[in-house]
Amino acid sequence: MGSGQGEHGWRVDGRCTNCDVARQLAPGLIGEVAGRSEVLRRPRDAAETARLYAAAHACPSRSVRPPGGRLDPARDPFPMPLDDGDGTATVLLCGHNSPHTAGANSYLLRRPDGTSMMIDTPRWSPALAARYEAPGPVTDVLLTHRDHAAHGRRYADRFGARLWIHEGDLDAAPDADRVLRGTGPTEIADGVRALPFPGHTRGSVLYLADGRYCFSGDSFYWSRTTADIEVVDSVTWYSVRELAASLTRAAGRLRFEWLLPGHGDRRRLPHEEMAARLGRLAARTRELRPRPVDFTAVRW
Repeated sequence: MGSGQGEHGWRVDGRCTNCDVARQLAPGLIGEVAGRSEVLRRPRDAAETARLYAAAHACPSRSVRPPGGRLDPARDPFPMPLDDGDGTATVLLCGHNSPHTAGANSYLLRRPDGTSMMIDTPRWSPALAARYEAPGPVTDVLLTHRDHAAHGRRYADRFGARLWIHEGDLDAAPDADRVLRGTGPTEIADGVRALPFPGHTRGSVLYLADGRYCFSGDSFYWSRTTADIEVVDSVTWYSVRELAASLTRAAGRLRFEWLLPGHGDRRRLPHEEMAARLGRLAARTRELRPRPVDFTAVRW
């Protein structure tokens, strides 16, 4: 990716790690060029400028730079509501992705009683913690797997929340308050359950909420390249065969319309279409064989 600055002043500098976060938030404005992100064109209006500022405030390497080079805190949109199309904001994107989680996305799940749950963790700072708990108390910090465990204890302690992780990845958060076990579902709270999903790591977990949301961690994601749900078989730390088994067990049983991964893009589709795509993904994954880890092979 080039780090040159156009006359509009926006640029991506050489610290970019190609994590895809900026491209998710500013599609058409930031794209992948030669394995890194690059600003493709100037923003045309205030809405496009806002998308670039969102990308800049989320970027884990702080590589997306505005004109003048300094980020304006007043242009920080996070936590940012994800539009349900009905004016509600049940899920908010935390932004401020952490370099200690490889730039993973994290989310706030708002509950009907005014409390929230945090799924995976953004970068840590007391100021950010205050912002995330401003809408209401955060009762639980739900970790999808070991790669996203950084800052979990700090956020849980700040919120007075319970920290959750699966026993398969317990060494990444040995002081967790709640430990998920086995492969059966566990109810976290009314309408929210954990489904262990070994594959990407031994202790990977899906968190499912209200029949609408699936927080998938790194188990599967929406790929803009293939326009479909995919697994990251080139970065599977535990077992691609176990991942296929997890998908096979879940296919046809999971009901959700929002796919909200840690890495890769988000997508909303009707329940029936999500279920059909998951079934086909399970069949494709059963055909995969173990391969060496290769971050450059991810199909964003």
